Order: sequence, then structure tokens, then C-alpha cells
Amino acid sequence: MRCLDAGSALAKWNNGMIDKTDIEIQAIKEARRFLAEVLTEMDLMTLFHDRSAAEIDRIIEACIDGFQDAMQRQADAVRNVPFNDTIPF
Repeated sequence: MRCLDAGSALAKWNNGMIDKTDIEIQAIKEARRFLAEVLTEMDLMTLFHDRSAAEIDRIIEACIDGFQDAMQRQADAVRNVPFNDTIPF
């Protein structure tokens, strides 16, 4: 279990993600602007104004992770259906 403990500690240190690439780090930073635009449009920006960049990044990462998990589950479900049409042969 030492490996699991080390991975868990690393994930906590990196706000939930292990070994983000430079591209991932930059993409998350750039996504902040889009999140801010939506929060402003929805009149929710004041609720997030005093949050740190790390906290905002955690929200973005949670959305990305949830989206990717849902897409993977849907793709797996489609792959488990041998034929997805009504043709009998």
C-alpha cells in the first residue's frame, strides 16, 4: 500500500492531479478566462472573486474529469453492444 499512499500524497500536493504536463497546466490556466466569462454572465462572479487560482483550477479539473469519465462510460457502453442497428445479418 506504500505505492497507493505515495500516489495519494502526490495527488493532494498537485490539487488532485498527478503529473500534469506543461500543456495541461497551460490549458487549465487558459480555461480560467472562459469560466470567468460564464460566471459573469450568470452573475456568479462575486462568489468566486476571492478564490485562489488553485481553487479555480480544481473546479476546472473536476469538470474536465467528469466530462471525460462520462464520455468513457458512454463509449464503453456502445462498444458492449455487438450490433447497433436493425439489419438482421
